[in-house]
Amino acid sequence: MAMATQTGLPLFVLGQGADPHSEKGVECPGELPPASDPDLVERARKAKEALGDRLFVLGHHYQRDEVIQFADVTGDSFKLAQQAAARPEAEFIVFCGVHFMAESADILTGDGQKVVLPDLAAGCSMADMATFDQVEECWEALEDAGLAGEVVPVTYMNSSADIKAFCGRNGGVVCTSSNAKRALDWAFEQGRKVLFLPDQHLGRNTAVLEMGMSLEDCVVWNPHRPGGGLTREQLDRARMILWKGHCSVHGRFTPESVDDVRARIPGVNVLVHPECRHEVVLKADHVGSTEHIIKTLQAAPAGSSWAIGTELNLVKRLATMFPDKNVSFLDRTVCYCSTMNRIDLPHLVWALESLVLGDVVNRITVDDDTAHWARVALDRMLALP
Repeated sequence: MAMATQTGLPLFVLGQGADPHSEKGVECPGELPPASDPDLVERARKAKEALGDRLFVLGHHYQRDEVIQFADVTGDSFKLAQQAAARPEAEFIVFCGVHFMAESADILTGDGQKVVLPDLAAGCSMADMATFDQVEECWEALEDAGLAGEVVPVTYMNSSADIKAFCGRNGGVVCTSSNAKRALDWAFEQGRKVLFLPDQHLGRNTAVLEMGMSLEDCVVWNPHRPGGGLTREQLDRARMILWKGHCSVHGRFTPESVDDVRARIPGVNVLVHPECRHEVVLKADHVGSTEHIIKTLQAAPAGSSWAIGTELNLVKRLATMFPDKNVSFLDRTVCYCSTMNRIDLPHLVWALESLVLGDVVNRITVDDDTAHWARVALDRMLALP
């Protein structure tokens, strides 16, 4: 039997006593629980001070505020990996993000640097939707159909090192949400088709909205169906072969979310991430990467209203950063990234204090062959005009 609060509402996962139908948007029904140890902030500060220049802490935009306060640099996944590579004097890179980000940092940093992920359970559901074996099976099917020679693989940064290496070996490239069009332009100079991994929405939105393709030019490869669920004719006609993957956060937003927020907030500007569904992006006023979202809010006039379709930790932070603007979450329901939120203050303190004691915990390493080919794909991206 479901439990209820004193107000008669169901017991919320993150707290109690809030009505989701009256949420403004940046508040969730119940805040994240406080750190169990009130001394954790001071312990983190002392450990970081003890490690000095040997330590460099990276914090992704979607991290909790209690963690982000200790980051030396904040940013999106690729910016953070680049920042790590630009700090060769740092012996320890503590990456407050998710697993694929820490892998990229290990690939781009020197042999003497050690990358640490405070909680190994901090993965990415999108990255997990494209495994190496599944992608290899897809490629073999394309070879059997006589199409592989025409296909250039392009993988989003939000993918495992194995998938980046697959792209490197097969003439492909890595992209971010901000340079996806440049990467696809390059890919279509190399071949007639693109296999886009692992986020179908970023691939579709870029192809259709930025490159003038039609929805009919795009097909979706489902790794859980024989032949991807596609016929030889469908593959032959397609220009974009989109992997059936998505972000569990951005995939939650719906066209109804946009309609609802417009009805509630007169003159609201809807700003969403390109990982959102195509029909959501079509209804939005502005679309862009995490960094683009931040810059758009920075440049927005005082008094303007914004509904943001991205991860809730960032939206809440933006609402605090820009109190002169009305910043709301696009959806009424809570939309934290559950795996990003695994990096909490207790895990960070444990990782830092372990390093002080000389114990490198949760080190993320990528084997030499995988790292080499993943670096090839990353370098191709870095060489894009």
